[in-house]
Amino acid sequence: MNTIIKILLTAVAVVVLSKFLPGVAVDGFVTAIIVAVVLALLKFIVRPILVILTLPVTIVTFGLFLFIINAIIILIADYFVGGFSVSGVWIALLFSILLSIFQSILFSLLKDDK
Repeated sequence: MNTIIKILLTAVAVVVLSKFLPGVAVDGFVTAIIVAVVLALLKFIVRPILVILTLPVTIVTFGLFLFIINAIIILIADYFVGGFSVSGVWIALLFSILLSIFQSILFSLLKDDK
């Protein structure tokens, strides 16, 4: 249940960011949900592979290269999801940073008291 809520909150963040960022477009909320699912899958499958392959560059840049990896994941999602478009690498970088900020704020509302 918590995963579904996180995907819906990510979809809301994608829609909100597409309204404010000029290079990001989403056709509708259903497309945003698909984008959220694809991003979750890419972060689960592709991101660890990219982190391992680029570990020397990540160490040299003190972890800043992870922002580029997140932008690459956004661009891969742009490729796979019709109705979602990102105009370039810099917009994808800004979108990924802002999406991470929105997700951390929204997910902090879901904290479980264990």
